[in-house]
Amino acid sequence: MSLLIEKPGLLTTVQDLGRFGVQKYGVIVSGAMDAFALRIANLLVGNAEGEAGLEITLLGPVIRFERTTLISLCGGDLSPELNGVPIPLWRTVLAPKGSVLAFGPMKLGCRAYLAVGGGVDVPARMNSRSTYLRAGIGGYEGRALAVGDRLSLGEMTPQGSQILGLLAREASKETGAVSRWAVFPEMLPKYAANPIVQLIPGEEYELFQEQSQHDLWQEEFAVLPQSDRMGYRFKGRELQLNHSKEMISSAVTMGTVQVPPDGNPIILMADRQTTGGYPKIGQVASVDLPLLAQASLGARVRFQKVTLQEAQRQWIERETAIQTLREGLEQLETSYR
Repeated sequence: MSLLIEKPGLLTTVQDLGRFGVQKYGVIVSGAMDAFALRIANLLVGNAEGEAGLEITLLGPVIRFERTTLISLCGGDLSPELNGVPIPLWRTVLAPKGSVLAFGPMKLGCRAYLAVGGGVDVPARMNSRSTYLRAGIGGYEGRALAVGDRLSLGEMTPQGSQILGLLAREASKETGAVSRWAVFPEMLPKYAANPIVQLIPGEEYELFQEQSQHDLWQEEFAVLPQSDRMGYRFKGRELQLNHSKEMISSAVTMGTVQVPPDGNPIILMADRQTTGGYPKIGQVASVDLPLLAQASLGARVRFQKVTLQEAQRQWIERETAIQTLREGLEQLETSYR
């Protein structure tokens, strides 16, 4: 049983949480741009957090479900509909066999994540099902989805089967059912069309001119059309070093803010390279990476200074909230009566 892609959308790929342990061989991590959204979507259908789902960018696909299953959509709001009926984000939905998921206008954010009970079952490559488009590795044949593609689904977990049973009590044959439970709004990232993103000063921050340090925190930076899953390019007040300096390439990670000679920052994202040689003026706090992942082209971003200790505190707080959600979902049978 499978998902049938009737229309592919602008860019729909299979992603999990990434391909770790092989960067030393020059293989990038990839994975979901908004990992938080994928993790929550998976939890809502009873999957392990790292199961493969679909990353849907800007213009959504049309998908037919060839078996009754659970689905959840998290992240950007691309106006999802099941059989023509709008469905909410951050909830569990029972999709009957033969039902069709489609999308409308983009309302907020630019990437939605679809998790399906049992996960998308494509072959794992180097311990990950993520699609690395430039190398044609992983996902569905190493590429974005196309018309007529069929993706197999894995076996639903016992928890997923239990959730399906709960929703089946209320489901109709045509429209399925939407869960009464939902993710607390307080634990969601503060998605915005023009986000404020917390930044920890980077290794080479002190090498930049005092005016550039000031501009980093006070000016807006626009997301350029050249941005992609590898990195977001920005245009704003140029950031300049006190003196030109030859840099030795060193390790980078998602959210590393590099400044090339033209003075316009680049923030590395999911398909980042393994090392970088430009000076690093900052590092995006992990809890705010989803805000960048959902920033559309042309978005105007402001940066807010945060200490490493404060960024760690916020990360622990969010992980604690995810653990609470996980535990709550495990006890649905008793709380749903």
